[in-house]
Amino acid sequence: MNSKKTEQVVNEWKFYFLDRGISDHLIPQYLSYVEKLTNQQLPIIFEVEHLSVLIGIEYGELNKMVHDSSKFYREFEIPKRSGGKRCISAPYPSLLMCQDWIYNNILKSRNLHFCAHAYRTKKSIVTNAKKHLGKNALLKMDMQDFFPSIPINWIVNFFSGLGYSDNVAYSLASLCCLNDGLPQGASTSPALSNILLVSLDSRLYKLSKSYNISYTRYADDMAFSGDYVPHKIIEVITDIIYDFGFKVNEKKTKLIIGDKQKIVTGISVQGEFLTLPRKTRRLIKQEIHYINTFGLVSHIGKMKIRKPNYLLSLEGKLLFWRQIEPNNEYVLNNLEKISSIKWGL
Repeated sequence: MNSKKTEQVVNEWKFYFLDRGISDHLIPQYLSYVEKLTNQQLPIIFEVEHLSVLIGIEYGELNKMVHDSSKFYREFEIPKRSGGKRCISAPYPSLLMCQDWIYNNILKSRNLHFCAHAYRTKKSIVTNAKKHLGKNALLKMDMQDFFPSIPINWIVNFFSGLGYSDNVAYSLASLCCLNDGLPQGASTSPALSNILLVSLDSRLYKLSKSYNISYTRYADDMAFSGDYVPHKIIEVITDIIYDFGFKVNEKKTKLIIGDKQKIVTGISVQGEFLTLPRKTRRLIKQEIHYINTFGLVSHIGKMKIRKPNYLLSLEGKLLFWRQIEPNNEYVLNNLEKISSIKWGL
């Protein structure tokens, strides 16, 4: 924010403090607080009650969330692509409203490292994979228990570092955390993870640059590629990640060299163009062939498909394929066919 605008905001608060009869010796301290936050285009928050007014929620309700957020979540499991289950902690609407406010007013405008591709506008699994296209060697590594491994004290320190008072910083952090860590399901977790990993991304980028290789991170998935990726770098990366308080999921560490299939965030980066992996492509084509041959109802019966939204699921797979290969005629034609079946045309 420019100095003229900052001065205007500070003066408005000064008149407010004088009008409210705030002690003269406290006003300079308060105005310094206002100036620091205004310069960063951040909302001015003096206390939890003030925060409740800004969000538009009752103070008593907000206070309950700050002191025990666990009562404002519901938990459920979803299947992982790699097998097993992932626990999702979904906030109730009142807490979600608070998290959305924090994201839109504080987190959204923070600077992130360019190597981070998840949860960002103009970046995606496609931009992430593109950085590794056609490389001879690919190293894939994964951070274990990603969101819960980011502790509440990191988040408190982040809000304090922006200039918020200790009480406000703790309250904001508490609204973003569950059991003293970031929950998988809170609307603030993706942005906070990217913000808090800027230093890690910077360190891994510098390491990669020294080896003349490319580095990207998509949430907990890290990829390193180049003409040559030395095996010894795995230990160096593991130590760096450990220094930042994370653990590497060693089962997912893979160094792929030469003509073997290379997949980054579900996309094949082998060759000159991004493509859907062969196995995924084959399975989708098989489903479409059965529908075209036997008809949708007969196919669902023969395969004993129990998904109530099966057609939408298939359409989603084709849309994902189109995202990777936007000019693929097979995909475009079959999206039209699926749409026709869906609407009964």
